[in-house]
Amino acid sequence: MGRWLQSNKLDVPQPAILPGSTGPPALYVVVGDEGFALSNNLMRSFPRRGLDAKRRMFNYRLSRARKFVECPFGIFSYKWRVFLSPIQLAPQNVNVVIKACVVLHNYIRTYESTPDEDAQVYTPPCARDNFPLGGTGSAGLRVRELFADYFMSPSGSRP
Repeated sequence: MGRWLQSNKLDVPQPAILPGSTGPPALYVVVGDEGFALSNNLMRSFPRRGLDAKRRMFNYRLSRARKFVECPFGIFSYKWRVFLSPIQLAPQNVNVVIKACVVLHNYIRTYESTPDEDAQVYTPPCARDNFPLGGTGSAGLRVRELFADYFMSPSGSRP
């Protein structure tokens, strides 16, 4: 996926202006942790030393975005253990397995869950300056700063 992201083989939407912003359009990005290299379409947190308020806020918001995906995926993986390790199938077959698990999960949640099970399910909180696509380095830094500035602006702030 990383190679496809870097070589623009994923069907990523065109940059768009952030809600309520008058700034330049922002790239769509994938949220990653410290194990990934920063690039213009893969965001990771700022290093933890000497953070100012803007950078702390960016790291907090990025962490919440990651949890929004990781918690439900963890629940899904616990139920469907096939997701606990790499799936050793052809990509087209992996898509079929994922779709089958989603359908089965939705069926079970709709028709066979009990009120006690529902209470235990995690629900996440409602929750271009012409940047070139692909590549790393200063473009990734500019994209991260754009999001950090937006999160501190009145349009991007949250209570």
